[in-house]
Amino acid sequence: MSPQGQERAPAGSAPNQAATRGTFRQLHRLRVRWAEVDLQGIVFNGHFLLYLDTAVADYWRALALPYVESMQGFGGDLYVRKSTLEYHASARYDEQLDIGIRSVRIGSSSMQFEGAVFRQDTLLVAGELVYVFADPATQKSKPVPADLRALLQGYEAGEAMHTVRTGSWQTLAADARAIRDEVFVQEQGIAAELDVDAADATDASCLHAVAYNRIGMALATGRLQAAGSGAVKLGRMAVRQALRGAGLGSAVLDALLAAARERGDAEAMLNAPRSAAGFFSRRGFTQQGPAFDEAGTPHVAMRRSLR
Repeated sequence: MSPQGQERAPAGSAPNQAATRGTFRQLHRLRVRWAEVDLQGIVFNGHFLLYLDTAVADYWRALALPYVESMQGFGGDLYVRKSTLEYHASARYDEQLDIGIRSVRIGSSSMQFEGAVFRQDTLLVAGELVYVFADPATQKSKPVPADLRALLQGYEAGEAMHTVRTGSWQTLAADARAIRDEVFVQEQGIAAELDVDAADATDASCLHAVAYNRIGMALATGRLQAAGSGAVKLGRMAVRQALRGAGLGSAVLDALLAAARERGDAEAMLNAPRSAAGFFSRRGFTQQGPAFDEAGTPHVAMRRSLR
């Protein structure tokens, strides 16, 4: 749906027929489903717009922006003005496809994106998407906010989209607690009194970390606590649901492990939800013993050396 009374969108350029995988900073991968193909096993042409739209959601995640909350903060929303596709080759059932999206032009109230669908290095479909930033109540166009413009330009220039701050509970409590309440209490149903413990406020060895996006929104958190004999315990690791998969959990973990190494700790340990064990395993942790219950959820003990 397009807003009424908006400026005329710029003509822009045609979809990039020469797009390559390296044109895009990140790619969204999907596998073609049975419901998306015809009797010959070829993807219906209209599904490629859905593929691009799915990749757009990943694009906002790569900008470390929870879309709905961010657009409310910007005082507007994005409305599609134009979608164009050029077909170069077919995609078939069960193939893995990679979809790229990039911002190529930002006007006064419009944004032009290029998209491409690849099977390995073969370009299958090139696309162009034009959005208009508008007031949701009136659906009339508004200027693209300066902060949003800077985010898009910074991302395409290869800049980092988030930072991690470390400090005491007194320094980071408001943001860390808000994330932990959203993830542990509201999402996972853990009792609030089990989240904030005495270690937060009274243990001087505790170091907290919070990841922020470039407009100051707190998105992920974690805690480091001395465990004796040169070991540290990681805990209270949480990433807001909309931003999972954007590397924020890794950024918090890396910041805490770096801090542990700096103060001479030799080993890190943690109790990971069984569903998150793979995440920590890929980062050098190994499981110690069978699963056990913690706060009503299956957990596993994990350790890794810091040397």
